[in-house]
Amino acid sequence: MARMIVQALEQAGHEVELASRFRSREALGDARRLERLQRLGDRLAERLVRHYQGLPPRRRPQLWFTYHLYYKAPDWIGPKVARALRIPYVVAEGSVAYKRAGGPWAASHRAVLEALDQAAAVVTLNPLDAKLIPDQSKVRALKPFIDTTPYEAVRPLRADYRAVLASEQQLDPDLPWLLAAAMMRPGDKLKSYQILAQALRAIPDIPWQLVVAGDGQAYDAVVQGFGWALPGRVRFLGLVQPEVMPALYAACDLLVWPAVNEAFGMVLLEAQAAGIPVVAGRSPGVENVVAEGITGYLSDPGLATFAASVREMLSQKASRLAMGEAAPRLIAEQHSMLAAARRLNAILEEASRR
Repeated sequence: MARMIVQALEQAGHEVELASRFRSREALGDARRLERLQRLGDRLAERLVRHYQGLPPRRRPQLWFTYHLYYKAPDWIGPKVARALRIPYVVAEGSVAYKRAGGPWAASHRAVLEALDQAAAVVTLNPLDAKLIPDQSKVRALKPFIDTTPYEAVRPLRADYRAVLASEQQLDPDLPWLLAAAMMRPGDKLKSYQILAQALRAIPDIPWQLVVAGDGQAYDAVVQGFGWALPGRVRFLGLVQPEVMPALYAACDLLVWPAVNEAFGMVLLEAQAAGIPVVAGRSPGVENVVAEGITGYLSDPGLATFAASVREMLSQKASRLAMGEAAPRLIAEQHSMLAAARRLNAILEEASRR
């Protein structure tokens, strides 16, 4: 997402310069390492201030933008540089974990709070993170976004991609094809796959075939979860390269993903951009990228509710097709690079006036 934010800022006409490659993350809370990282950050900040103050005024930064600070990775540079140059300080995806106020990360936690206090704006993509920002007047929502260009290109070629996939995977083109696309990791990803497998098992009377794109440590457990399926009903593609995914989305009919504990899920945006609706697990982040009843269905937690949502989507072909047509329009209007560029530009202009 950091690279995409840079692209959006550049598309909005801003000149973006990477100030430092310094990594402040300390995963274990080691006190010595935390102190060393803070000292190093202080020295880098002082060096940057000297550099920028030596430039002609027109070449100096007009705003400092930091992406993703939290208790394991506070910003030891940006606040100091912004104060010295008297320029606005803006944070994107700042996260607060109040339970870290004590213990090994206490100093890092305080640094995060101080940075957020200094910030002229805090850009949030996840509604859950936004609720934890101490000063809610600084919160500026930015909808998750993608570069829609690859997905716009594949939509007119849906029939061709579908024919190729049918031939390669021995799929029936007359049946609705469901798609699940996610890494296969223990934890929440595996739980999502398990819920999906159980939900599809609960609707044996509805015709469908499932295509699964993904690989990882939990591959065997995922495959085992679908062991009940009749031969040919589930196709495992393994790891699919990013450049192939747009065509895969376009060839299928419906993305199905429980999205257990996911912030929002890029695959939900990508699928809609390619012209297919989604059935996904409901959460504040997912609600931020799927329009209920317009581009897909959101299921409350639970196997039965997810199965019911998939059943309804498969049973209502006309509605499913209408949602597939509406989905790219929603993505273009609210979740495209252009939409993000406009929103970020407005946020930075406001921050510069504060």
